[in-house]
Amino acid sequence: MRLSYPSNIKIIQVPCTGRVDIIHLLKAIEDGADGVYVAGCLEGECHYLTGNLKARKRVNHVKKILMDLGIEPERVEMYNLSAGEGPRFAEIAREMYERIKGLGPSPVKMKNAA
Repeated sequence: MRLSYPSNIKIIQVPCTGRVDIIHLLKAIEDGADGVYVAGCLEGECHYLTGNLKARKRVNHVKKILMDLGIEPERVEMYNLSAGEGPRFAEIAREMYERIKGLGPSPVKMKNAA
């Protein structure tokens, strides 16, 4: 099955979303990403038991940090889906692309360019 999603989506695979730390999300924004999303296992179905729950807490923490900095928290999101939901993954990628497109370029990127 060939999935179609925007070509500017960069996928970084990790063994478990529990390995995604707050610093990874913030560093992606600092390095110029207009938005970041984490796609993890369905809640209650994590092979590592609580990795996706930890990831959701970290994503929510980053949203609060962005809000405190005056940056739209909608630039960071967590999604849960099963490995067999390829079409849903592509749909999420398109949804996130449209959301970020509506928000415009990251204000962090603009400050770093100046």
